[in-house]
Amino acid sequence: MAKKNNLYSFPKPMDSDCLVGHNEVMNDFLAAWNARNEYPIHPVWMLTGPRGIGKATLAYKIAKMVYGNVGDFFIIDLERNIDKDGKSKTDGKVISVYTVRAMIEKMQMSSMSGDWRVILIDSVDELNTAASNALLKLLEEPPAKTLFLLIVHQLSSVLPTIRSRARVEKMRPLSISQLRELCIKFMPDEDISTETLKLANGSFGKIANLKKSGGDSVYEELIDCLQNQRANSVDLMNIAKKISQQPELHGILLDAIAYFGLADLYPAATHAIADINKLYLEPEIGIFKIITEIKKCL
Repeated sequence: MAKKNNLYSFPKPMDSDCLVGHNEVMNDFLAAWNARNEYPIHPVWMLTGPRGIGKATLAYKIAKMVYGNVGDFFIIDLERNIDKDGKSKTDGKVISVYTVRAMIEKMQMSSMSGDWRVILIDSVDELNTAASNALLKLLEEPPAKTLFLLIVHQLSSVLPTIRSRARVEKMRPLSISQLRELCIKFMPDEDISTETLKLANGSFGKIANLKKSGGDSVYEELIDCLQNQRANSVDLMNIAKKISQQPELHGILLDAIAYFGLADLYPAATHAIADINKLYLEPEIGIFKIITEIKKCL
């Protein structure tokens, strides 16, 4: 794995041949697939679980096996998102209905060679309401020899009517040993601490993001600062500024709360983090207040 300017680049799920864990889910699918001529395979498989545990990697592995570079493969995600004029719209946070409709049109025009077709959606959580309804209509009468692979991060965010039409496979967070195995493969020259592995909560994607952003070092500095009895408001503000520079690091405040076992602070801190960009022109002020509250409890 190449490393440039101390930052790693990690393969996208489509390009990765490394799947660690989730043998049970893969074996369930293989059993169903191999018996498809005797027992029709469920056309809709929903892979659900926390972000970064390998759901998309597993989905692409299954997809490549099913369509075998002979059938058709359709992907719906934010990278392929389009607007009403069919133009690329990759800067949004939701997948438009136009993206789903375009996929349906392509699928209807695809070759009828008898080969299997695969539709992979990454993720269902990111479909807007109209896109979810368009998908639901398609799932009500799934086309023959078509496999739907639906990636879901939060099962509660999915329409119950979509969920009821799927075979739901709940994927578990990775173990510490599995995370370490991935770290050795993709970051062989890094000494990933056990604390960083625990911080990931079973998500290699979180480790990857922490390493790319330097968030693991910031987290360790945050913990050291909170544990240091001599740390003053200047020290707390310095770490608050580092965290504020990268919004994706705001979550390490909740990780710090969990580290110190301060469960009572969790609800208020969660709301405070959500409101940081709304209430403060200088985000470090809001972060400083949260860090200060944690410090008071130690």
